[in-house]
Amino acid sequence: MTRDPWNFHPSCRELAAVDLTGWQVMAADGHVGEVEEHSDATGDAFLVVDAGGWIFGKLLVPAGAVTRIDRDRRTLHLSLSRGRVEDAPPFLPDRHRADQEYREEVANYYWQAGPC
Repeated sequence: MTRDPWNFHPSCRELAAVDLTGWQVMAADGHVGEVEEHSDATGDAFLVVDAGGWIFGKLLVPAGAVTRIDRDRRTLHLSLSRGRVEDAPPFLPDRHRADQEYREEVANYYWQAGPC
């Protein structure tokens, strides 16, 4: 099966139509932030994560980078370390929906982190 960065992994498909706003996002080694915006549209699913005071900004995370969910704790898990998340391409709000080059850069970065 080919990985698809802009769709949730089949094991996470139950997230379709769930409002993820406010859910926590965890890296493999700790807290990353909170979901501020998201899309579950087929082929265009993503999270915009507010990292708060940790890295002072927001992150665009392709939905395919979510490896596990905890519905009870309203938490999404990534396979990346906090250091890898910190080094991710910056969130560009004016480009995250339509700029294919930017989206490719983001997707490639998250795939380098390992299997999703």
